Amino acid sequence: MKWSKFTLSTTTKAVDLVSNLLDEIGIEGIEIEDHIPLTEAETKGMFIDILPDLGPDDGTAKVSFYLEDVSELPRIMKEIEDGLEELSQFVDVGDRTIEASETEDKDWINNWKQYFKPFTVDNLLIKPTWEDIPEGYEDKLLIQIDPGTAFGTGQHETTQLCIRQLIHYVEKGAKILDVGTGSGILGITALKLGAQTVFGTDLDENAISAVRENLQANGITTDKFQVIQGNIIDDKEIQTLAGTNCYDIAVANILAPVIILLQRQIPAHLKKGGIFIASGIINTKEKDVKEALSVNKELEIIETTYQGEWVSITARRL
Repeated sequence: MKWSKFTLSTTTKAVDLVSNLLDEIGIEGIEIEDHIPLTEAETKGMFIDILPDLGPDDGTAKVSFYLEDVSELPRIMKEIEDGLEELSQFVDVGDRTIEASETEDKDWINNWKQYFKPFTVDNLLIKPTWEDIPEGYEDKLLIQIDPGTAFGTGQHETTQLCIRQLIHYVEKGAKILDVGTGSGILGITALKLGAQTVFGTDLDENAISAVRENLQANGITTDKFQVIQGNIIDDKEIQTLAGTNCYDIAVANILAPVIILLQRQIPAHLKKGGIFIASGIINTKEKDVKEALSVNKELEIIETTYQGEWVSITARRL
């Protein structure tokens, strides 16, 4: 499906007013581009897998909107022109030029790929499937990932925290439970490190196809990594399919409130002495997660690791 894209050049000072103007005209959904970095408060608790480098803030901004049906375009443009003229009486709205172009749905899905480049986590090389292995990195343990629309390129601090814990704890022949598997990057990492099998769950149906594609990209057969859609916290069928007392490691890279709920269920699936690696925990929620784990008589916290503002807590089943 093709869409008509219209990009208005304005100023950062006028962005909110321009956005409101477009909303009043009846335009649903806009895209704002500027060079203002996200503040610490804005990024707290957010999963930002890829954050592009921004140039210096020059006070300019671009506001884009998309139309499938352009039959009302003359009316829309007239109302935008009139609205901008009115706004210009009390705020600098910039040069007010509007550029028209055409885009497709697939462009929205794939534009982020330009920011995903190969990188290392200890002795692992993680690279997108469409990139070549960088020169000099051929000796690294290779993991190839295309997350599609599922979460998990490996670049987020929480994912890297989990990967480092997997490097530390995975032993040959281990069985892994991957809760919130996303792209499958953690389960695939475990298999590359010598694990025997992975059972993955995710609420997002897109994760199912993403995992299967990434297994193929890494030369791993589907019998090594079973993935199903569902919530292991309260879905009895998923709990039964996962099995009890059978995993050496359970890993969950999810937000803190979900970890607090999940830690009640995880011991049922772990072998005695099994390891629970939990991440996705912003540092302001570390105390809450540790308090929940401390009252769980089947788990004992054995390690806490940090990267940036994020925390990973590792526990052992008693």
